[in-house]
Amino acid sequence: MTESPDVDERVTEARAAFARHDWQAAVERFTQADVEQGLSAPDLVDLAESNWWIGRVDETLSVYERAYSAALDIGEGVLAANAAIWLAFSYPEMSSVSGGWLAKARRLLKDKAPSAEHGMISYFDTNLAVAKGDLEVASEHARRTYEIGEAVGSADLLAIGLFDQGNVLIAMGKVDEGFPLLDEAMVAAVGGDLQPRVMGIIYCSMITTCTRMADYKRASEWTDAADRWCGRQSITVFPGLCRVYRAAIMRLRGIWDQAEEEARLAQETVGNVSTSALGEAFYEIGEIRLRVGDSEAAEEAFHQAHQLGRDPNPGLAYLCFRQGDVQGARSMIDRAVANAGWDQLALARLLPSQVEIHVAEGDPSSAREASRALEKIAETYGTAALKAEAASGSGLVAIAEDDIESAVASLRSGIRLWQEVDAPYEGALARLNLGRAYLAIGDRTTAALELDAARATFEQLGARPDLLRAERLIEESVPGGVAVETTRQERTFMFTDICRSTDLMEAMGDEAWEILLQWHDKRLRSLFEQHSGEEIKHSGDGFFIAFPAPSDAAECAVAVQRALDEHRRTAGFAPQVRIGFHQGKARRRGSDYFGRGVNIAARIGAQGEAGQILASSETLAACGDGYDTSEPRAVHLKGISEPIEIVSVDWR
Repeated sequence: MTESPDVDERVTEARAAFARHDWQAAVERFTQADVEQGLSAPDLVDLAESNWWIGRVDETLSVYERAYSAALDIGEGVLAANAAIWLAFSYPEMSSVSGGWLAKARRLLKDKAPSAEHGMISYFDTNLAVAKGDLEVASEHARRTYEIGEAVGSADLLAIGLFDQGNVLIAMGKVDEGFPLLDEAMVAAVGGDLQPRVMGIIYCSMITTCTRMADYKRASEWTDAADRWCGRQSITVFPGLCRVYRAAIMRLRGIWDQAEEEARLAQETVGNVSTSALGEAFYEIGEIRLRVGDSEAAEEAFHQAHQLGRDPNPGLAYLCFRQGDVQGARSMIDRAVANAGWDQLALARLLPSQVEIHVAEGDPSSAREASRALEKIAETYGTAALKAEAASGSGLVAIAEDDIESAVASLRSGIRLWQEVDAPYEGALARLNLGRAYLAIGDRTTAALELDAARATFEQLGARPDLLRAERLIEESVPGGVAVETTRQERTFMFTDICRSTDLMEAMGDEAWEILLQWHDKRLRSLFEQHSGEEIKHSGDGFFIAFPAPSDAAECAVAVQRALDEHRRTAGFAPQVRIGFHQGKARRRGSDYFGRGVNIAARIGAQGEAGQILASSETLAACGDGYDTSEPRAVHLKGISEPIEIVSVDWR
């Protein structure tokens, strides 16, 4: 193709933008050149990939189809196969359209010398075999991918082949052999040795495996590493996928508001790129809504996940159980378990709910069978979360079988493991059942300790259905209330938080960030002390403080912002902090506070922006007339039924 000087310049600029991963600029320059004179087949391939990275799926497909035809027209069969392979990748997996493009690629590569495209065909074959449960065949294909990578000198294929071999070993239950291969492939992926789309393939597969195994620590570590890589490469799609997995980790750790926010951001980012990730985001929202007692929203989210191809269980079955239809819940969960087939990790996600539903239906024998299956999977894969699920399930069955001694031992083990995983909600459920076990043998004092601990956690998390269950159990089974002394106190609760702390840490480096954080903590603590504030918790880059009166909190908030502003002007830099406070009643247990007043204060703080002080209008009104504020506005806070009126305080 003969190009005019202007078109030639635009193509050169587009190729440069593509090379530096400036996808938007690449699309603009390639498209301009394409409209004016048309693009070569290789440039069409690059334009298609650039469209993919900015989420333009329809354009990606149409341009790849043009690239395929253009390559055939000039007799470039391997390049045409490349376009066909990425078309197969861009359509939903296992669809007939994806299979058709893969068949075209196979035909074009037949009798051709080994190439990277042959390796990608082998990658597809690996995953097709895994989907059928034929792990031996999958292992053979994974080894072939690696061998082709060696033959053609492709770092991409070497990493994919290595990863797939490890993944198949894990599916076979050979965890100790498999994970080192996965970790090695991920080092190459986030180290910048691979093409972006190949990095994405490996990362998504890694996090999928980690979450299936409930290995949340490894998932969190690699998600953070991948997120940093995406930032360096100007990639927005995979941070969106990161959000899906971060949402699951946050849900496990009890940070439900942030987990739901991450899942909804993921929906916006991946909606046009990955149907499976979108379905997973809907499922995460369903799980969170289920825990806070929003049954209608949970059901809607589970149905959306189902429509996108994500099995809505165990969430939907458990929702059915919560609504009182135990028989329907059993039918649903039993069917899901039967459909899991050979996939032991998929089965592990379903069995805990099956255990609980069978116990509730009065069938401890079937519950024990499910519990033993879960124990076997936990023994094979060995992660703390799977062991915690197995111990908790075994304890629940033992209560149903009146084997209280075994129940206590299993549940105490489950609680310890849930603490190790940092899963407060699941740990509280185990404590609730442990309280039931102690009540069954008449040990009311010890039962009271466990039940109150569970109740406090449910209250802090906003798990209303479980909170009501705990309170009913306390009321029905512990006459006179709980033996543990708790008091309800009125305080003004304040939350502070450094804005964009992750970005700051990345920009400054670990050492400089640590020095800044130490200064921030020391300065704020001195101001809390000056204004009679009691430090309740410190969470890395934020504080939870209780004050005896609203005026103390307001004066302290203003002092904090002014101190940071002064340091910014004199020393050149200080972090931007948002602050929220609210006066209310909360239950004090030990050195901590739990309750509605605390939850409202935390959620008001989360509404703020950098350098802002927010307060509930009624709280600031109790401080007198010494503050200039914005106009009041009503906001709906997550987990709070009625709107709360808040104002912004002008501290300058």
